[in-house]
Amino acid sequence: MSDKNTMTPMMQQYLKTKEEYRDCILFYRLGDFYEMFFDDAITASRELEITLTGKNCGLEERAPMCGIPFHAVDGYLNKLVSKGYKVAICEQVEDPKTAKGIVKREVIRIVTPGTTLDALALDETKNNYLMSIVYTADRYGISVADITTGVYFVTEVDSAKKLNDEISRYAPSEIICNHSFYVSGIDVEDFRTRLGISVYSLDSWYFDDELCKKALMDHFHMSTLSGLGLDDFDCGVIAAGALLQYLIETQKTSISNLTKLTPYITGKFMLIDSSSRRNLELCETLREKQKRGSLLWVLDKTKTAMGARMLRSFIEQPLIDLEEIEKRQQAISELNQNAIAREEIREYLNPVYDLERLISKISYQSANPRDLIAFKSSLEMLPAIRCLLDDFQGDLLKEIQTDLDPLQDLYELVDQAIMDEPPISVRDGDMIKTGFHEEVDKLRNAKTEGKTWIAQLEAKEREATGIKNLRIKYNKVFGYYLEVTNSYKDLVPEHYMRKQTLANAERYITPELKELEDMILGAEDKLVALEYNLFCEVRDKLGAEIIRIQKTAKAIAALDVFASLSLVAERNNYVCPKMNTKGLIQIKDGRHPVVEKMIDHDMFIANDTLLDNGKNRISIITGPNMAGKSTYMRQTALIVLMAQIGSFVPASSAKIGIVDRIFTRVGASDDLASGQSTFMVEMTEVANILRNATSNSLLILDEIGRGTSTFDGLSIAWAVVEHISNPKLLGAKTLFATHYHELTELEGKLSNVNNYCIAVKEKGDDIVFLRKIVKGGADKSYGIQVAKLAGVPDSVIERAKELVQELSDADITETVSEIAQEKKSKSKVQKYDQVDLEQMTLMDTVSDEDVLNELKEIEISTLTPIEALNVLNRLQNRLKNRW
Repeated sequence: MSDKNTMTPMMQQYLKTKEEYRDCILFYRLGDFYEMFFDDAITASRELEITLTGKNCGLEERAPMCGIPFHAVDGYLNKLVSKGYKVAICEQVEDPKTAKGIVKREVIRIVTPGTTLDALALDETKNNYLMSIVYTADRYGISVADITTGVYFVTEVDSAKKLNDEISRYAPSEIICNHSFYVSGIDVEDFRTRLGISVYSLDSWYFDDELCKKALMDHFHMSTLSGLGLDDFDCGVIAAGALLQYLIETQKTSISNLTKLTPYITGKFMLIDSSSRRNLELCETLREKQKRGSLLWVLDKTKTAMGARMLRSFIEQPLIDLEEIEKRQQAISELNQNAIAREEIREYLNPVYDLERLISKISYQSANPRDLIAFKSSLEMLPAIRCLLDDFQGDLLKEIQTDLDPLQDLYELVDQAIMDEPPISVRDGDMIKTGFHEEVDKLRNAKTEGKTWIAQLEAKEREATGIKNLRIKYNKVFGYYLEVTNSYKDLVPEHYMRKQTLANAERYITPELKELEDMILGAEDKLVALEYNLFCEVRDKLGAEIIRIQKTAKAIAALDVFASLSLVAERNNYVCPKMNTKGLIQIKDGRHPVVEKMIDHDMFIANDTLLDNGKNRISIITGPNMAGKSTYMRQTALIVLMAQIGSFVPASSAKIGIVDRIFTRVGASDDLASGQSTFMVEMTEVANILRNATSNSLLILDEIGRGTSTFDGLSIAWAVVEHISNPKLLGAKTLFATHYHELTELEGKLSNVNNYCIAVKEKGDDIVFLRKIVKGGADKSYGIQVAKLAGVPDSVIERAKELVQELSDADITETVSEIAQEKKSKSKVQKYDQVDLEQMTLMDTVSDEDVLNELKEIEISTLTPIEALNVLNRLQNRLKNRW
């Protein structure tokens, strides 16, 4: 491979092309195959599980080689791209029949995870985002695009945490970045391994400030960036320009379907970090990663792929603007009130194909004839949908009607031009309808009626000349000709041109016969070529109207979403929440939208929630596991989130104060790969919440401090509640579930803390979960009863009962006198991470006087809340032991 001069010309051409695309696997077109050589062949044969062979290309050893049939390329291509590889498609760009020497080849497209257009490789209900990230000294510029739908965004953030929020929001399949991003402290490898995102750093020229600005201005035909609203996005402009240049480089064409660049401030939407997205199971379940069992599964009754994608984006990006939320609510209310029209609209939406991705294929010139028929059949539904919208008066539905262009001219163009059942390939002919183009009709007739035309011309010439034995014949050498025997030679007209002389006859040609010959002999090839050109013209005319089509597609998607949310609200008995900006969350008979669908609806127990910025800021919820604490807290978060996407909610009534963020700390697991224990993961999430939440946030905290010793965990949980409850420190609305019954003491100590518990009914040693939230704190954990319900062997249950009695009688705390003495001496109070119960058990019996004497010695003003609880626990246990 070192001496290229010894290689065959074809391999020299291959290596020259490969040199330009070193980071790609090169699919090199040879006849009916795409072939790969050298390292590409080794990689492709391994990843695609195809045979690795060799080729003699002028080197001492055969070059490794493998190949795939060109007609089956999509499946192989998708497999490589899904594994994070870039693939360069190198095609023959001249006809092998007319080429002199080696056929000219060029890379016509580079396919990457974020730029694939193949419908089979994409989930039609999800956007396939490509994200560009530029890191400068103190900021991250972010731009996101989906070339299959034409969406294009830009923003900036000032911290790695906010960057991760944006990555969680969009879940891109591919990230491109500058080299500085790799040294910014971001864990790029985590994106690849845990999130499955392909990350590529690009050459520095992609991020050149002036080149990026020029690329954007050229693309949007503007002389300044002010017209795009990018004056305040210095770093974002570089990210957006780099993304645009990358797309032009990979697609080898203008990116005409990116018609609008939308800048936004990250505070426009409710922020939901990746942990909360997982815990709340917004779009997929936590364990199986399935749609069924998620909030999206409940709400998604959309009829179109466009609507499904928009609904997903609603769920991932809830609003914080009161006016926008209420406009959505009004649209759903109107659709509820006119359910008949809504169902008609949904019926018309059912045949509508994915207009966004169809127009993208049209603009990238990859649409085939059947795509155009799908496009036409979709447009056929638009007039009826637009007419039905006359029945509605709400702002949002009127906006949708205005934006919904029936596109009648485009429908008629496709209807007149393209056959109703065309082939898939654009090179097979039989695409253009009869009557659309005169030349097509002639060529098509020539194919089928050539013999008839020849017979008619022959009869016509006999009659005109009086030559009774005149014949029109054909051979491969001379084509079609008129043959006249010598006996009639004198009757041959002057306009006959002699073509060949035989012993007893002459052969002639006429302009009319020549025209007929050209038409018949070249009809097949000419027809295919002409139909292809006409198809391209039609496709280009559609592509020129991309802005109209995209606007209509967005209107259809929005209508589909609101019709879906209306139907779900009606079927599931949801109500319209009253939104406010005063921080009041008051839910009456709230239900978990997913759980009630997974079980018998009548079995679900509804519960109330009251949170505000005053006396009801924090609810401490106690009760046994399995009783429904987590379900209750999650349902509150989901009801708030549903309200802020504009949806109706599962409750009998609801007042929802808009929140800026929802944080959840629910469960944890060891992160062994990064060396983090359960408790470390838990504390990391708690730290994130306390540092990033605001007084307008909603916190869902489940079992804080459970991962360490009892006293340490209780201390942490207590301190967290104190911190959250203080308006000067945080003051966020919080649902706080805990096993630490001691925390119920906070209700009297902190003015904005209230106790709630899950009602439980005892039947001897058994318990029944009533799943009802009631005022007050739980006095038991019911752990042994839960263990019994879970099927733990009876012998273990009985032994546990004995031990719990012994331990409840045991004195496991420090003596009050020791605490008081240490306080007086200002020495450090001893902490026990793990208590040896046997060594610390005191089985002494005491009198009332002993307890009173100890109480007298306590210096209350010096005790911390935890120490005070320990004192109370000790004195109570001593009295119990006495009796």
